Amino acid sequence: MKKLFSLLLIVLIIAVSNCTDIPENNDPILGIWARTATLSEDSKSQNLKEEWIFNDVYLGRYQRYSNNTLTFYTDFKWSNENGVYTITYSGTDIEEVTVNLEESNQPEILALEDGAVFATRE
Repeated sequence: MKKLFSLLLIVLIIAVSNCTDIPENNDPILGIWARTATLSEDSKSQNLKEEWIFNDVYLGRYQRYSNNTLTFYTDFKWSNENGVYTITYSGTDIEEVTVNLEESNQPEILALEDGAVFATRE
């Protein structure tokens, strides 16, 4: 009787796990976005690059580079509400950012509320 019960339990677990379906996120923001700048002080110039990697489970990785050396990174959460994306950096001093995706431009850009370019697609 124990063997029959165990067998039925295993069959039930397999049947339930095969019926679950993970919804696919095809949001157009998925991928890598970047912003670069060059700072010049006296005779030295410093290349700065910021990178946002958006994944399909509403999480991502923010990375900051100085002269191609990784200087800071953290995880972030993102959400989409009627085409307005909110990026939240938990546990850091970085303020929450709200951006819009402008797909009509080449390259595609993430624009701040005032229209300034926040990042471009890589």
